[in-house]
Amino acid sequence: MIAREYLELKSKSLSARTFAKKLGRFEAFAFPFIGKLPITSIAAPQLLAALRRIEERGNHETAHRVRAECGEVFRYAIATGRAERDPTGDLRGALAPVVVRNHAAITEPVKIGQLLRAIDGYQGQPATEFALKLLPLVFVRPGELRAAEWSEFDLETAEWRIPGSRMKMREPHVVPLSRQAVALLRDLQPLTGGGRYLFPSLRVVIGRSATTR
Repeated sequence: MIAREYLELKSKSLSARTFAKKLGRFEAFAFPFIGKLPITSIAAPQLLAALRRIEERGNHETAHRVRAECGEVFRYAIATGRAERDPTGDLRGALAPVVVRNHAAITEPVKIGQLLRAIDGYQGQPATEFALKLLPLVFVRPGELRAAEWSEFDLETAEWRIPGSRMKMREPHVVPLSRQAVALLRDLQPLTGGGRYLFPSLRVVIGRSATTR
């Protein structure tokens, strides 16, 4: 199966946890419905029907993620001469949008524990998962983490040096990195370490993946 071949290839640059999540999504949401079909016979309506099953469970972000991951497989098949087009492009706008809601700050210890457990169970974009897990470990504003650049990090000395130009008070800031934070950053490096930012736009991550196949 081309999807498993592609996943095995990607496993060399992914953490075991990320690989397991990718494989789990394929096994739960794609393989049972389109996995036995020749890849050249899979059209947009068949793929959309599989994604609608995910939406019916209320997992809209997962549906978008599975569409993107299926697109990676189709593009791999095109690159290796086993398919001619990627039908996932025909589904742009066909899925329900992911609604983002702002919530009040959590200060109660019990609710903080609930939040951390929810983050651990996150099933969406891998880069987003890393950002969610890293934020409680570095105690910076979300915007500062979102704009973080790899050149600012020294994983050997476990420091993140944020230049003053990006700080609210315009002063350089040194963030000590815990052992857990360093481990997360090392796992993130194979995904985005080839670029400038830790968390580039999803379009950039997918584009880099396509050009390196």
